Amino acid sequence: MTTEQLIIAVGVILLVARVFGWLFRHIGQPPVMGEITAGIILGPSFLGRFFPSAFVWIFPPSSLPTLNSLSQLGLLLFLFTVGLQVDLRHIFKQRAAVILVSNVSILLPLGLGLGLAKFLYPEYGGPNMAFSAFSLFMGTAMSITAFPVLARILKECNLLETELGALAISCAAIDDVSAWLLLAVLTAVARSSHDWGHVAEILFGLAIFVAVMLVPVRRAAGYFAGFYQKYGLGMGLFSALILMMLASAWTTEKLGLHALFGAFMAGLAVPKNPKLISEAVEKIESLALALLLPLFFALTGLRTRIDLLAGERAWIYTAAIIAVAIVGKFAGATLASRATGTPWKDSAALGVLMNTRGLVELVVLNVGLELGILSPQLFTMMVIMALVTTFMAAPVLRKMKITAQPPVQEAASGT
Repeated sequence: MTTEQLIIAVGVILLVARVFGWLFRHIGQPPVMGEITAGIILGPSFLGRFFPSAFVWIFPPSSLPTLNSLSQLGLLLFLFTVGLQVDLRHIFKQRAAVILVSNVSILLPLGLGLGLAKFLYPEYGGPNMAFSAFSLFMGTAMSITAFPVLARILKECNLLETELGALAISCAAIDDVSAWLLLAVLTAVARSSHDWGHVAEILFGLAIFVAVMLVPVRRAAGYFAGFYQKYGLGMGLFSALILMMLASAWTTEKLGLHALFGAFMAGLAVPKNPKLISEAVEKIESLALALLLPLFFALTGLRTRIDLLAGERAWIYTAAIIAVAIVGKFAGATLASRATGTPWKDSAALGVLMNTRGLVELVVLNVGLELGILSPQLFTMMVIMALVTTFMAAPVLRKMKITAQPPVQEAASGT
């Protein structure tokens, strides 16, 4: 790929992403959803179908490896920021309601996804991929909640400082940790070619890695907070954070897991000094969200082939996937929340919020496609599910007339 081709491809991606982000903000959706839609518009489902010459000119086959490499770097930075914003101390201190809601909102869709896998596997499973890996992937994909998108929806709906917002953020944080652990296990299973002895070795390595990151590395990273208090987030400290993330990502990749899990764990290990985290996230997002993540959205769009969903049967399966995804998350979170004494209206709102999948779901789906777990048709179906479940959150909350209430002290302490 020449420099000229790279400039054209990146320029077009950024321009279309910004335009769609602006449009979606004005219709009450998070801008990131507009950027995701922009990626699909730039792919073979629209641009490649209606303007094939322009499509080939902007995205020649030689551009894909370069775009993929840049997008992977953006994903590592994104997962690092997600880990930075999850405070394990708050999770461990949460009251029983949070633990119950988060667990049920994971286990119910996980179980439904495992059941759905039986029907999808014969026709849409990846070639030479064991049913165990496929079913685990479907369960994991159904149990995802997009922590960053959920936080933005809460902020834009003025719910972030309410009891409902505190409960949603806490549950989503637990869901994120659980989802990436599941993805690590899934990667080990998929990469081991049915060798369960090798799977056991990888999982043992996973356990050792998590223990090392959460105890000695986390304690050593505590010096970052003291350094920040003295010198601020200068180039030296910021570079140290990025190097820590890269080292962690490299380690998990070498262990046979996925580099994304390492980036997430590195974020978890960083001390949760509010000013340090806020400044670090702002600096990383200024690069990752503005430049690199739109490349990931475009790459996802290039992999999304709506034209492959030919025939009534494919669309019936797509509708079934969307229904199972919504029922699993919404029912799990709503019923578990109601069981703890939360009013029905707030419980239902929590179910709607936990149903948002957004960017995190797309990351998981791309990993599944790269590992050969999904067929291109099923990948497209799952992308449509991710878009539908995320698009519906803000409009449904407005329809329910969920308004901000003064925060309850117990809940506020858990954010």
